Amino acid sequence: MRNICLLVLLLCLSCNNERILQLPEIENAEIIEVLDVSPAYIFYDETQPDSTLLNRKNLISTTNWLVNVDRRLTLKQAIPHIKFLQEKKRNAEMHKNENAKDYFTCNETSIGNLGFVDFTDIHFITDETPISFYSQISQIYDDRIFIYPKIKNEESLHGQSLMVEISAGSGIDLNLKWLFSFQFAQYLKSYYKESSKEFLEVSLSFDKNLSFQDYISIKSELTQLMNDKIIIHTNEFIY
Repeated sequence: MRNICLLVLLLCLSCNNERILQLPEIENAEIIEVLDVSPAYIFYDETQPDSTLLNRKNLISTTNWLVNVDRRLTLKQAIPHIKFLQEKKRNAEMHKNENAKDYFTCNETSIGNLGFVDFTDIHFITDETPISFYSQISQIYDDRIFIYPKIKNEESLHGQSLMVEISAGSGIDLNLKWLFSFQFAQYLKSYYKESSKEFLEVSLSFDKNLSFQDYISIKSELTQLMNDKIIIHTNEFIY
């Protein structure tokens, strides 16, 4: 009942004004219930300078935060607000709950209810392009997905790192199908087996023009491929 009421709230009302918030859709979510929550909303609003409107007035610092982002927004539009919320919570000096987490709220289509994507430990890097070479490549081939070895300078790390670059473009649907395919999962497994490293680390670098829906779809699918030998780095580059 609590989930149903929350869904109605997301889709219908905010601050006594009617606003439609289209949640991103996922299937087979690992998390389908979160208790002790407070919500924030990032609306798509064409009347605003950046077409976004943040409502965080109902957030309680000691609770799990449900961040509801309209799926039509791009990462360029949504990430600044998300980073702002993260910094507010991480830098809180009073009434802090170290066990409280942050989740993106999604429409879980396989069960007809809500699903959640945990982003508590994610750090979005947006100040500069992480590797200029990858950025140049994506501008030329913006309809493909590229996977490159990434050199790690930390001698203490024993893992092999990959840069997974995902660019928006006319071929995004095809790219997503390949990314979610059995072949991609097999590629990761074979890459790890051929390596002498203890684990395979996947770093994500996203085009800022990617829609939030595509971002959530990618994260949801990649999470299902991960295990104790193949992990996703908590730093995500948005450029």
